[in-house]
Amino acid sequence: MKLRVWWIPQIPGTPFYVAVDSVAEGVKLMDVLADYDKFQLEHHIKPDYSNGGGLQMFDLDDDTDGPDGSWVDWWGGDTDDPREYLEHTK
Repeated sequence: MKLRVWWIPQIPGTPFYVAVDSVAEGVKLMDVLADYDKFQLEHHIKPDYSNGGGLQMFDLDDDTDGPDGSWVDWWGGDTDDPREYLEHTK
């Protein structure tokens, strides 16, 4: 399964994307990015911020972006929260 994290460090803004190898790696990357944004605020690098991000997976059956598949919000089993998913798979 192809996975990626999307992140917007300042909303409204353009997201950037980083490929990840697992749900756990995606959660870790999102935590690091959030910590970095908070660090910049606390050390007066940014006067404020409103960030956002999430985990996506490539769905071959979704044709929204085209016939070869689409990037969609991640979901696993009964949840769309990757942190909750990881807690239940320990």
